[in-house]
Amino acid sequence: MSDTSRQARWRLVMGAGSEELCGGLSGEDQQRDECLGFLYDREYGGKRNVRGRDQGSKGGLGESSLNIPDWINKVHQLFPKTTIERLEKDALERYQLDEMVTNPDVLARAKPNQTLLKAVLRTKHLMNQDVLNAAQHLVRQVVEQMMKKMARDVRSAFQGSLDRRHRTTMKIARNFDIRSTLRRNLKHYDHQKKRILIESPVFYSRIRRQVDRWQMIILVDESGSMMDSVIHSAVTAAIFYSMRIMKVRLCIFDTAVVDLTEQCIDPVETLMKVQLGGGTDIGQAVSYASTLVENPRRTIVVLITDFFEGAPVDRLCSSARKLVESGVTCLGLAALDESANPTYDHETAGRLVSMGWNVGAMTPGELAKWVAEKVRT
Repeated sequence: MSDTSRQARWRLVMGAGSEELCGGLSGEDQQRDECLGFLYDREYGGKRNVRGRDQGSKGGLGESSLNIPDWINKVHQLFPKTTIERLEKDALERYQLDEMVTNPDVLARAKPNQTLLKAVLRTKHLMNQDVLNAAQHLVRQVVEQMMKKMARDVRSAFQGSLDRRHRTTMKIARNFDIRSTLRRNLKHYDHQKKRILIESPVFYSRIRRQVDRWQMIILVDESGSMMDSVIHSAVTAAIFYSMRIMKVRLCIFDTAVVDLTEQCIDPVETLMKVQLGGGTDIGQAVSYASTLVENPRRTIVVLITDFFEGAPVDRLCSSARKLVESGVTCLGLAALDESANPTYDHETAGRLVSMGWNVGAMTPGELAKWVAEKVRT
């Protein structure tokens, strides 16, 4: 550890007022100090605190320089897993900052947005069932907003090329999808009346799904650093799936692979099953994708990851090379979100490029255009 990093750590421990002894902070260290101050500056209660900032004794979901959802997201971005667990434990048990995980009324009043969505996904494992139900309702509101915004870009990439007959799905009896409807509405089962209340009916498109033409397999790394890409992947996969012009498979992975194709039509179900964090075995996910390929020359594998492999990289490269050699079109995305600003392992990504993979960062609309170009040929 360098003298600079040692001084920064002591500054984070001691808080504001120790600058003369430990020096100042900048960059991510400054953000870490803000996160620690948000929690531990309330140690003495009232407006008297450890770090010398004028701050009340209890946080909330209102407007402030740093609120609880912002704090949760920053903590998960800036600290290692063991530190995150300690911070969450202190927040809940020592300082009773439990609004987001114990009070469904707080979530019911909260304004749906992507910041709050990410905070919910990062803390849902701490929620009881009542709060989880409220959180799921909030997640659905945010996802529906995203679907409306993103669907236009994704669908327009295919207009006039693959699907000239495509229309908005008609909600008529002959198009009713009973299996997907039942699966989506099981949570509304009325135990007293012994019936399922249908709040979100699902309808088939009248367009024939061209499964004999193209297949797209989407592999999504669910490590904590991939949060934005996980959210956009779930929504994008649902849009592709609903278009019925390709056979879509959706899988998430860490050290294991979970096939979520059955839930693909509903991105909320997908997101509520995501377990962020943990290790990463990209090679295992790529190997699993190879077992799903039906027609290699009509298959696109989209791997969404930061390429920081936790398992042997040579095993990943071996599986990746076999896919290319079989004729599969392979795309690695270091980011899939609105900003498309990636942080990734350049060396591993470069090895995949050298064997024929396409690697980059895209918005959902750019991904749709890329896929449309590939399937036109």
